[in-house]
Amino acid sequence: MFKNISKRFYQWNKGWLIFILFLLDAFFSGFLLPLVQAMMQGDKGGVQPLDLMLFASPTKIFGMINEYGEYGRPFYRGVELTVDIIYPIVYLFFFGLLISWLFQRGFASTSPMRKFNIMPLGAWFFDLLENIVIVILLSVFPSQPTALAWILTLISTIKWFFAGTSILLILIGIIMATKNKFKIQE
Repeated sequence: MFKNISKRFYQWNKGWLIFILFLLDAFFSGFLLPLVQAMMQGDKGGVQPLDLMLFASPTKIFGMINEYGEYGRPFYRGVELTVDIIYPIVYLFFFGLLISWLFQRGFASTSPMRKFNIMPLGAWFFDLLENIVIVILLSVFPSQPTALAWILTLISTIKWFFAGTSILLILIGIIMATKNKFKIQE
């Protein structure tokens, strides 16, 4: 299955498509998500979405959920079920196709590095799991299931590991493609 996904990413890695995905990613990360965060904060400074927190304890998680208030919790749940379903799909394809495009120019077709173009799948999968857990926590509040909060912390950490690794792979791809003058490697 992963081999087929990797192969598809290499087939789909067209420059124009990567550019469109870049613009969509920039729209989400540079405009829409900051707007959502500002709407969540209202007049409360320091309130941030749970999916941006790393290594948060259950006490911190439930404190944040409490701070969202009666308006913020359903608003955030709606964001998790809409915007934060679409954005991971955008960055999955943007990162996956960009890594594929760079690795096609940075590594020989027989290089084992080529198979790492699917790394963004991990970020996407754990982002969706994270969204599910956040929606559950927001829905059951004021109940505070500590085990579920710890699961959120674990899932978020894994998501950020995959996202960070994907960015590292893009940097490696840029270096290697530059070294090969951006010529497709056989």
